[in-house]
Amino acid sequence: MKVQNVVQLMVLAALWGASFLFIRVGVTEFGVAPLMALRVAIGAIFLLGLLFARKPPREALSVLKQRAVPLVILGVLNSGAPFCLFAFAELTLSAGVTSVINATTPLWGALVAFVWLKDRLNAPRALGLAIGFAGVLTLVWDQIAAPHGNGAATPLASALAAGAALCATLCYGIAANYTKRHLNGVDALTLAAGSMTGSTIVLLPFALLTWPAAPVSWHAWGAILALGIACTGIAYFLYFHLLNVAGPARAMTVTFVIPIFGILWGALFLAERVSPAMLEGCAIILLGTALATGFIKGVPWRRETGKAS
Repeated sequence: MKVQNVVQLMVLAALWGASFLFIRVGVTEFGVAPLMALRVAIGAIFLLGLLFARKPPREALSVLKQRAVPLVILGVLNSGAPFCLFAFAELTLSAGVTSVINATTPLWGALVAFVWLKDRLNAPRALGLAIGFAGVLTLVWDQIAAPHGNGAATPLASALAAGAALCATLCYGIAANYTKRHLNGVDALTLAAGSMTGSTIVLLPFALLTWPAAPVSWHAWGAILALGIACTGIAYFLYFHLLNVAGPARAMTVTFVIPIFGILWGALFLAERVSPAMLEGCAIILLGTALATGFIKGVPWRRETGKAS
């Protein structure tokens, strides 16, 4: 990989890692559905503009119309549901913790592919799954035993929040395999723009029903603009560029770097506590992910794609 591509990969990881910071900042004022509806709407506008700039609008619209139903389903699985689940989790958990849990996405992808698509799961990958989820238990137990999220969270609240974050990454794993089954052959930019638009349509009614009664501060509005423009629109653009110039195997390595930035931004800007158990859980999860995806052997599992919030 060229030096400029490595730099782009780091920028992408920094942007996706920052998404957990901005979610934490915005969710307390906006609420879950309004925050995420705005995020996907801004991302959809950005990505649709990029799609129409790269393809004839009539051709692009034709594909979006033909695949409308599976794209909406993908939008729910890949954006709407997981984004909302992460936002709910961050009402209790720190940005750093949720960014670490996000790294379990390839583990779920491997497990879902094994159960649903009957993909072969050899011994190293099975071991990776076991190690990765052991890391999750380490991380979650640390949160339950000594909660350090927003306020004085109870052990039950911490457990529910961690469960929501894990359900979010499970959605990502299902989405990746759903794409292989029902949207094979559709280019990545069309998938992203179409699914983000579908997610916007689904989330909009929930956002209107739960729109905050109190005025929202400029601080929270800044967080949602950063989420939509930088962490969604620009980040997806960088990801597509890396897919084209470096290939999916190298582009997916961003999964391993996102937790570093998630923990760093949370500690720097929100003064979040970083416990030894949290770092231990992060290391175990990343080791398990590396095994489960085949990355630790230097040949990443090409049937799985990396994903982030």
